[in-house]
Amino acid sequence: MKLLRYGEPRAEKPGLLDADGVIRDLSGHVADIGGGALDPAALASLGKIDAKTLPAVSGKPRLGACVAGVGKFICIGLNYSDHAAETGATVPSEPIIFMKASSAVSGPNDDVLIPRGSEKTDWEVELAVVIGKKAKYVSEADALDYVAGYCLTNDVSERAFQIERQGQWTKGKSCDTFGPIGPWLVTKDEIADPQNLKMWLTVNGEMVQNGSSKTMVYGVAFLVSYLSQFMSLMPGDVISTGTPPGVGLGMKPPRYLKAGDVVELGIEGLGTQKQTFRADR
Repeated sequence: MKLLRYGEPRAEKPGLLDADGVIRDLSGHVADIGGGALDPAALASLGKIDAKTLPAVSGKPRLGACVAGVGKFICIGLNYSDHAAETGATVPSEPIIFMKASSAVSGPNDDVLIPRGSEKTDWEVELAVVIGKKAKYVSEADALDYVAGYCLTNDVSERAFQIERQGQWTKGKSCDTFGPIGPWLVTKDEIADPQNLKMWLTVNGEMVQNGSSKTMVYGVAFLVSYLSQFMSLMPGDVISTGTPPGVGLGMKPPRYLKAGDVVELGIEGLGTQKQTFRADR
């Protein structure tokens, strides 16, 4: 299934995308796409619904973040060998973990706000994992049993805040709108191999990232297991798993986003996003 949320900010309704690309209203069956609705049994129940029996949504409504009430937004740094190389970094011996504030979450096609004082706002196409049930001390062999599905995210980053302002990376990753997720939460049964997905991103129509999740250092199952040793992963938590090469920081000279720039990105099977960058007043 391709689950989604549509409507104005803070008033989104649950829906799904049918086989013909039509948005169908799910509000008669589930309150929202998050929390208990992501449990395997709940998803199985939704999967039994004949999409053609659901009300069709007219027009082209705004799409919100595909997960409601994101609890933890956990990110993995330098998790692609070719991305680490372009930034001059060494592949870490264990995953680098940082957090993105839940207040950064936004819709897949919403404007992204360049924060006040920003000098180095950057892009990162990433595969995100959505947790479906509580995971604590789980094995790598069992880890995917705790995954509800996958989605696309742009891990927008302010590199000066991240690297030059002391402390950890979170301050350069958590600005408002820096976490667009969606357009859909694609249930795991539709993704045969999360470690072999094409990924791309363009800036003003120019292809800058053109990679694959196959160059990921630490795979999805390992990451879910690894994180669960340090914290309980809860339904609706999102894990953003890193980016392939082609970010602005790695260019020579580095290249960063400015007001008016348009970024488009996509991952095979997970849809696309399009964001216009605006100055935050």
